[in-house]
Amino acid sequence: MTKVTQHLWFEKDMEAAIAFYTSLIPGSSVSWTSTIPADTPSGPPGSVKISAFTVGDQRYMATEAGPLDPFNHSFSIMVECEDQAEVDRLWDALKEGGSVEQCGWLRDRWGLCWQIAPKRLGELMSDPDREKARRVTDAMLKMVKLDVAALEAAARGE
Repeated sequence: MTKVTQHLWFEKDMEAAIAFYTSLIPGSSVSWTSTIPADTPSGPPGSVKISAFTVGDQRYMATEAGPLDPFNHSFSIMVECEDQAEVDRLWDALKEGGSVEQCGWLRDRWGLCWQIAPKRLGELMSDPDREKARRVTDAMLKMVKLDVAALEAAARGE
């Protein structure tokens, strides 16, 4: 079977980023880390690091090879959280040294974009009652960190 793996390019601190990510999400791990043993456009043998890891149930590869293109919003990692406590834990950890944005988005200290969303948001936004889904969406669009209780209140029309 064909496998799909996301690939991340880090300017520096790849191993620290991967260790941090895998420590946050249960079931995550680093499969291997190595260096490229040949000259590359980014440097001499051994100067470019590569790694394979999983975050939750998602496979990733990473390269640390100096500056190229910075991370941007065209790629983000969305984490669907079971409850507000998990949203709070991940939000607080990932925002440290980074920056927060609207609608549950943030950038971590390495510049990678994340969406930290409660599972309940998807359930409420896909509700067959489209007016309820609109109220939830309107509430979500005004939030920075997503708040399950406030989303539920919006669903109820409060």
